[in-house]
Amino acid sequence: MYNLFFKRIIDVILASINLVMLAPVFIIITIVLFIANGGEPFFIQKRPGKNGQIFRMIKFKTMTNKKDTNGNLLPDSKRMTKLGNFARKISLDEIPQLINVIRGEMSLVGPRPLLPEYLPLYNETQKRRHEVKPGMTGWAQVNKENITTWQSKFEYDLWYIEHKSFFLDLKIVFLTLKKIFIPLKTSTTTTETFNGKN
Repeated sequence: MYNLFFKRIIDVILASINLVMLAPVFIIITIVLFIANGGEPFFIQKRPGKNGQIFRMIKFKTMTNKKDTNGNLLPDSKRMTKLGNFARKISLDEIPQLINVIRGEMSLVGPRPLLPEYLPLYNETQKRRHEVKPGMTGWAQVNKENITTWQSKFEYDLWYIEHKSFFLDLKIVFLTLKKIFIPLKTSTTTTETFNGKN
């Protein structure tokens, strides 16, 4: 019942609440990135969703379009903005995906959507990751320390599909928040300690 009905209701309610609560942050980041990225605050990319249906995933654009003299994009490290780097560290760049959740293209929890180019490369087992909606976070993401190969990533995605439940989703959300806020706290403490020595 949860997977067929309540998961979608919970997704819409929580995504809507978070979008409202984060609205000031959303607006500020949008304005800053609009200025920093020449009027392009969002990065929109096609990704396969449930049943392989293509949708447009929205993220904040963390890199500029700076190119070299030959017209080729510069390396990621040279195009990354300071705000973009910070946003990635604490996953602020993922906030716009709440819109994808509300529209029904994504879920709060599920396998992370990969690129459409990979679709023809999946075997029958790997294709099962598209039996559910892709998520903003997932079982593979909270266990990324244990993932050493693409195969192991797919194994975590498949495990989630076979065991998905309300309590598993709750656990994944909790572990995701823990991964976001603990590094942020550590970074803040390190900065304060460093400043204290000067």
